Amino acid sequence: MIINDMHVHTRYSIDSGTGMEQYCINAVQLGINTICFTDHLDSNINDDGFMYYNIDAYFKEFEETKAKYDNRLMLLSGLEFSEPHYYPDEFAAIQKYPYDFIIGSVHFFYNDMFPSQMAKNGVSCETCFAYYWDEVLKMVSFGGFDCVGHLDFPKRYYHNLVYAEDKVSEIFRNMILHDICPEINTSSLRRGLDQALPDLDLLTLYKRPRRKICYRRFRCAQRG
Repeated sequence: MIINDMHVHTRYSIDSGTGMEQYCINAVQLGINTICFTDHLDSNINDDGFMYYNIDAYFKEFEETKAKYDNRLMLLSGLEFSEPHYYPDEFAAIQKYPYDFIIGSVHFFYNDMFPSQMAKNGVSCETCFAYYWDEVLKMVSFGGFDCVGHLDFPKRYYHNLVYAEDKVSEIFRNMILHDICPEINTSSLRRGLDQALPDLDLLTLYKRPRRKICYRRFRCAQRG
């Protein structure tokens, strides 16, 4: 089995303090074949990661680590860009860099809040998801990236999923139009949920002949 992890944050993300080599050591021990380092690039001033990412330092460490582990691992350069549809200039600026894989994610919405803030402030699950799906649709209609990160993201904090099938189907149609695939993100399993992001209901709705899925912990594959 080919095992890949296409969503890894290193010390260039606000939410990680781990260097690339440590991930490589762990990957070799675990039998993982490929790692893509997809650190956050956050352009929202309300995000704790605003201005945190150092693109030149990232690529310097990436090239050094890739050279060291070239015969043991496939290392890919990546990025998780938050709400690219709101930051087209910043998103265009990173296109000159040789990224292998770019994740587009929605983290902030509904009065510029993160879902954990919404849950804490009493925003209903239904309201949160309604705004979330609207933002995801805007993002995939904008396009320019390879994969949607942690689709149904608010579920991580609400432990519930709410969606309108017509809205999600429209999102999937736009993803296919722009050659964007969903990832299967297993971080939810560490938070007490029993399914990945997105869950099986959404994947079943998405699954059609030749539609691509990117597995965070496993592989990118074509279905059908």
